[in-house]
Amino acid sequence: MGVGQVRDTHVKRSSSMTFAWRWKHENARTISIIAGISCGIIALFFMLLYGTATKSVSVVLNGQETVVHTKQWVLGRLLDEQAISVGEHDRISMDITAKIKNGDRVNIVQTTPILVTADGKTETLYTSGKTVESALQDLNISLGPEDKIEPSMDGALTAMSAVKIVRVTKDQEEESVPIAFETVTKSDASLLKGKEQTVQEGKEGTKIVTKENVYEDGKLVAQNVVGEKTAAESVDKIVAIGTKNPVVVLSASSPNIDTVTKSGQSFAYKSILNNVTLTAYSNDAASTGKSSGHPGYGLTYSGTTTTEGVTIAVDKNVIPLGWWVYIEGIGFRRAEDIGSGVKGNMIDVYYNSMDYANKFGMKRGYTVYVIGPKKPTAD
Repeated sequence: MGVGQVRDTHVKRSSSMTFAWRWKHENARTISIIAGISCGIIALFFMLLYGTATKSVSVVLNGQETVVHTKQWVLGRLLDEQAISVGEHDRISMDITAKIKNGDRVNIVQTTPILVTADGKTETLYTSGKTVESALQDLNISLGPEDKIEPSMDGALTAMSAVKIVRVTKDQEEESVPIAFETVTKSDASLLKGKEQTVQEGKEGTKIVTKENVYEDGKLVAQNVVGEKTAAESVDKIVAIGTKNPVVVLSASSPNIDTVTKSGQSFAYKSILNNVTLTAYSNDAASTGKSSGHPGYGLTYSGTTTTEGVTIAVDKNVIPLGWWVYIEGIGFRRAEDIGSGVKGNMIDVYYNSMDYANKFGMKRGYTVYVIGPKKPTAD
């Protein structure tokens, strides 16, 4: 009996193990799928738990930092949540689609469009600068020491403000320029009065002139002299002017030196007197020293009767007595008289009226043509 019971027990245990092994083998795929799904559900749970967790994120907008507490996990959603607008040309330290985590720091710089004209072109640039100076620094635009800019560096900027930069350059050039010579005169007592003689010829000098050219955007706008140096000195021209008075002894045989036409009449003359002084006299005692009862009253030194329009008193060493002259502005007159005060280039003109003679006074600068003993005739 005992042996039969042991055999029965062995048969039952073997059948149970076989069934379990068979069930596991047949359902292994199903078990694997269930396990995978379970793991996915657990992972999703933890992701959802992480995504909905509150995070602290530092947002720096145009230099102003704010710590934001958010459950958003994408940067773009955070910005929408905070009503922060980011334009196409704004500068942001993270991609807008980037995931955010606790402790992140986002730097945002908003820009403004401005029109910049420089170096021959105008373009729209985007800057965070609020003044011209800060915009140039932001855009890495450099200015030369002479460059001009509008508006001024401290000028405020708004959207589409125009900024114009004029590039100013300079260069220098040298030019050889002649130096004109001076003409210097000196008196020479060995030369007759009115004569001139060149003692030394003049010669031009030269100087090197340095000019600075100023260009604005490549166009010449100014040229300034910034230096001069003499390369060769000029030589003065020296002219001697005669001061010697000619000793002229006029006679009827003296040759005529020229012919002129005055008051419609042509005549030859033997001498010309320049810068002659004129005075006037009459037959009164104040002029001649003779009263009306004097035997020589009304008579000239040469014995003729004083006649208005004819008689003049002269220095007989200059104009021979009896000779005719032509006085510019007066007319033809005859040298018939002399006077104690009439010397050199001086003529005393006779007038019948004592009052007129007194009013005549003294007149200077007249030209007198000495003609000869015969008065010129119209023919």
